[in-house]
Amino acid sequence: MKNFHINHRQADQIDVLEISGELDAHTASKLEDSLKSLIDKNKHNIIVNCNNLEYIASAGLGVFMAYIEDVRGLGGDIKLTNMNEKVYNVFDLLGFPTLYDILDDEKEAVKQFHNRDQ
Repeated sequence: MKNFHINHRQADQIDVLEISGELDAHTASKLEDSLKSLIDKNKHNIIVNCNNLEYIASAGLGVFMAYIEDVRGLGGDIKLTNMNEKVYNVFDLLGFPTLYDILDDEKEAVKQFHNRDQ
């Protein structure tokens, strides 16, 4: 079993999922379950902090693709933060930076949510 872990916490009323390890076909369902459970609880402002994410495969990217429209349809967003260069390059290759807010720092993402809600 690959090493993949999700820690859910709140930062200033925003839900943060800290993901670490390897996100691939074997572990993508964990992320899917976490996102689904937030959406089911009407939590639509979500930050995914990738600080300790070492690797992402297309299956992991697919999870983000699957949920971004649902979340935006409900008036929220998923912002991605703190990626290392290797992980960012995978997102970049597939054109993600044009679809998602990918920020260097989680605090920046929190600030953007709050600015939007004012």
